[in-house]
Amino acid sequence: MEKGTTSSEGEAQYFCKDFHWEDLRAEVEANPSYAYHFESASSSSSSHPPESDVLAWKQFHLRHASGRFFKERRYLLKEFPELLSRPPNSKLLEVGCGNGSTALPILRANKDLTVYACDCSDETLERANEIISDASTVASFQHRFRTFCCDLSTGGFPNWLACDPCRDKFLQKQSYCLSDVREGNGLHFTNPYPSEEVECCVGGVDFVTLIFTLSAVPLERMPKSVKECFLVLKPGGMVFFRDYGLYDMTMLRFERDKRVGFREYMRSDGTRSYFFCLDAVRNLFLGAGFTELELDYCCVKSINRQKGKCMQRVWVHGKFQKPALRNEKSPLVCSEVR
Repeated sequence: MEKGTTSSEGEAQYFCKDFHWEDLRAEVEANPSYAYHFESASSSSSSHPPESDVLAWKQFHLRHASGRFFKERRYLLKEFPELLSRPPNSKLLEVGCGNGSTALPILRANKDLTVYACDCSDETLERANEIISDASTVASFQHRFRTFCCDLSTGGFPNWLACDPCRDKFLQKQSYCLSDVREGNGLHFTNPYPSEEVECCVGGVDFVTLIFTLSAVPLERMPKSVKECFLVLKPGGMVFFRDYGLYDMTMLRFERDKRVGFREYMRSDGTRSYFFCLDAVRNLFLGAGFTELELDYCCVKSINRQKGKCMQRVWVHGKFQKPALRNEKSPLVCSEVR
């Protein structure tokens, strides 16, 4: 099936170069009708409380709870093949899991991987659990999908993922021995999945996926969010990143009054979206302590055959790694680094 057509979701969003981002940039910046996108703007996030962001996304998922809105992101397995080749008992943290469209194809493809999935909406997590349950043909499917409610940008991750004492013990290759769980910070969660292997926390995760999640976080809260991902990763662990890129068709469709900051927009339903350039992504992750493995634009020309329109989509594709222990080669080090 032809790549870049809306009729083939699995291939349409695969990492590719249907056009050059620099050519699109020149075209957009030369068009007077797009000039307002580049005007100076001061962010209004300070007057927009975090609770409003959470409520907006809760309402968004309630409106789009039907099966027609759900599409598995199977293309991620091609872009991040590390998810298919990890040793048994590996752990993945899916941040902003929504209805489970990222987690489900990963669970299907890797039977040795446990997925911890969080979202700011309890209702959304319930829907994700329903979808995973309906798709599961074996009990281990549901057993490997563990959800918890969390607003990463304001409260951080719960301590049972990787608490400070246990992170230290992990670095020293010692056993886990504590039993405390951090609570508060506006989070409401429990750890309903006690492990026979650890007594305190799960000891950190091997991977974190940030798939169209960070762009929904106010710009000033992004550094904290990325740092939280760094803290819960094991040494050598990786973040897989996919989000909206600068000059994407969606950005150009926003009207002037939807701008709330630099490259930051708010829809009429209260949900927000930021559009990343490569340097913005690089600065966020390197500033949090990561090393860069891959970072580039994914430029896809998508054809709407029914309307006869060509749409130029831009996403940012990235892989970032937490440095391994000194004098020890991490098993997660990617053999091909751009």
